[in-house]
Amino acid sequence: MYFKRTLLAVALPFAFTLASTAQALEIKFADIHPAGYPTVVAEESMGQTLTQETNGELTFKYFPGGVLGSEKEVIEQAQVGAIQMTRVSLGIVGPVVPDVNVFNMPFIFRDQAHMRAVIDGEVGDAILDKITHSEFGLVALAWMDGGTRNLYTKKPVRKLEDLKGMKIRVQGNPMFIETINAMGGNGIAMDTGEIFSALQTGVIDGAENNPPTLLEHNHFQNAKFYSLTGHLILPEPIVMSKITWEKLTPDQQTLVKKAAKAAQAEERVLWDKKSASSEEKLKAAGVEFITVDKKPFYEATASVREKYGAPYADLIKRIEAVQ
Repeated sequence: MYFKRTLLAVALPFAFTLASTAQALEIKFADIHPAGYPTVVAEESMGQTLTQETNGELTFKYFPGGVLGSEKEVIEQAQVGAIQMTRVSLGIVGPVVPDVNVFNMPFIFRDQAHMRAVIDGEVGDAILDKITHSEFGLVALAWMDGGTRNLYTKKPVRKLEDLKGMKIRVQGNPMFIETINAMGGNGIAMDTGEIFSALQTGVIDGAENNPPTLLEHNHFQNAKFYSLTGHLILPEPIVMSKITWEKLTPDQQTLVKKAAKAAQAEERVLWDKKSASSEEKLKAAGVEFITVDKKPFYEATASVREKYGAPYADLIKRIEAVQ
């Protein structure tokens, strides 16, 4: 009897060890941006926090720089649980979860401060919920600041007319193509990884993005003019594969949500520093920053807001009301 009890006493801790090992999950976290980029740094910080808080039940492996594929490919892998987490551009989510298109509309936000106030509040949480409860297969946890998107081109765009006929790369969302077309350009959908050679070979005349992306992806080598149109200010959700989410305990899910919101705040501080230093480096590398009159660009895109805005009339009122 004593012998049996001793065996049991020895076996029980062993069983608990096995149980906790079985729960351990390695989270593969992919991002198209390179190591050191604000989103990537905030993601790494989030992972370290979660590994600590779950006593190693969740561990993280990072794949920055698009090594696991384009954003579209990464989303597809996350949907089947092959990748567990990623930060994703809303342009890609829009065609699948229509409600996020309210954030994708040109000039929907007055400025960066307005966008941040919106994503920090009820509207931001409501859109995260829409993504989570869609057929997208991903749980949306928090927002990263994706910066203000402006035009960068081989020839200067000082006024709306200068954009006429220019081939401009956009993310693969019909609304973005139509936004550039409405401004007189020719919107061309293309993955981030293809932009450098497309600029080099003349397949496109320019693209649109924020200063850190222009710098980090070396697009400034072939596009020396940066026109401050501010036509899009895009927040970007951190998402987890629903397959992975459902493997987590309720406590782990709570910790993941909390850590993601902390990453949202951290990335913002990093973003502002990065944006300012990127602007300095781009100017030093000979990029001309052009201040444009935004009004003609805003007016030219009214048709896009009219076409896509109707289903989101209430949401748009709520966004406009945020101070």
